[in-house]
Amino acid sequence: MAGRNHLYVPGPTNVPDSVLSAMHVPMEDHRAPDFPKLVKPLLEDLKKIFRTETGQAFIFQATGTAGWEVAMCNTLSPGDKVLSYRFGQFSHLWIQSARRMGLDVEYHEVPWGEGVPLDHLEQRLRQDANHEIKALLICHNETATGVTNDLKAIRDVLDRTGHPALFMIDGVSSIGSIEFRMDDWGIDVALTGSQKGMMLPAGNAYVCFSQKALEKRHEARLPRNFLNIEDQIQANKDGYFPYTPSTPMLHGLRKAIDLMLEEGLDNVYARHHRLAEGVRRAVLDGWGLELCARDPKWYSDTVSAIVVPEGFDARDVMKVAYYRYNLSLGGGLSEVAGKVFRIGHLGDVNELMLASAIVGAEMAMRDVGIDVKPGSGITAAMEYWRDTAPPLEA
Repeated sequence: MAGRNHLYVPGPTNVPDSVLSAMHVPMEDHRAPDFPKLVKPLLEDLKKIFRTETGQAFIFQATGTAGWEVAMCNTLSPGDKVLSYRFGQFSHLWIQSARRMGLDVEYHEVPWGEGVPLDHLEQRLRQDANHEIKALLICHNETATGVTNDLKAIRDVLDRTGHPALFMIDGVSSIGSIEFRMDDWGIDVALTGSQKGMMLPAGNAYVCFSQKALEKRHEARLPRNFLNIEDQIQANKDGYFPYTPSTPMLHGLRKAIDLMLEEGLDNVYARHHRLAEGVRRAVLDGWGLELCARDPKWYSDTVSAIVVPEGFDARDVMKVAYYRYNLSLGGGLSEVAGKVFRIGHLGDVNELMLASAIVGAEMAMRDVGIDVKPGSGITAAMEYWRDTAPPLEA
C-alpha cells in the first residue's frame, strides 16, 4: 500500500525523526571512560520528567511491565498486604503481577470506565488502624478505558488518614504527556515505559523512587536479581550500568528529553489536553457516540476509548481501518474487547496528524455500517482546534 501506516494506537507511539536520527549511532563501548558524560546528565534530566528533585531515577532494559516488578521487589517482602483497584486491563495485570510475586493483594472492583473511588479508599485506609497495608498500587491512566485518576486527590486521602503506605504509580501512558508531579503529590515510586509519552521504541522502563522508597530496599525481602536497584545505584553513581545497556536507546532518550524540556512540560501537558479535547469533540459532538470513560472527570488526555453502537463489533472497524486505509487503531482489551476501539493521542502528535485518525476511523465506521454523518467528526474537531489555536507569532 502506498504511503505510510498511520499509527494511532496508545503505544507504541510515533517516534520523532530527530529521535530516530539520534539513535542511528555506531555501537560504542559502554565501559568507556567518557561514557558517564552521556549517562549522568541523562539520569538527572530524567528526574525532571518525573518532576522530582529529591527522588532517584533508574533506566532498565525492560518494559513497563517490569517496572511494576521493580517497584514492588525493591520495597516489599513476601506476604505484605497491598491495596489496589481493578478498573481496566492494566490495573488488572498489575494486581496479577503482585499476586505472582507472593504479595497479599486486596483489590476492589470498579466499573470499567471509572477510576479510584476516593470515598471508598478513605474508608478502607481508616479501617486499617494497624497499617497492615504497605503499599497502594494505582494506575494513573488506565490505557484500556481512557480513564485518568486524580493523583493529588489520592495523595490528599493518604494525608488525611495519616496512612504511611507507599504510594506507587503506573504512569506508563501518562508520564511525559499528562500533568505528573512526583514531589508535589508525595509519590513514592513511579514508572513508565519508553514507547508512549517518551516517544521512543519499546524496550526501556524508567522508574523513579522517593527517598522513603529507596530506604525500603534495605528491609525488602522479595527476590530480586536483574531488577535490583542496589546494583543500579552502585553502577549509576559512576555513570555506568550493572549490565549492557542499549546505547542507541540512551541517545534517543537524550534527544526525546531535550525535545520535551525545550517545549516545556507544562506546554506538553497543555498540548495533549487540547488535542485530546478535539478528539473528544469528534466522538461526542460529531459522531454522537460515547466514550468508555463515564464522566468528564475521568477523561484521559492520552487515549480515547470509543464505544461502538449495539450490534457492531469494534474489531471490524479496526480491521477495515487497517487494511483499507492503512490506519492502526487500538483495540478493546478483555472486558471491553469488541466494544470499543481506541485512538491514542500522545507523544509526537499535532492537529493534522490526529485529523487523519479521525477521518480514517470515520470512514471505517461507515464502511461497516455504523451510522455517522460524513465529515461530522473532523468538523467538530477542527472547529475546536481552530477556536483554541495559539496566536501566530509576529
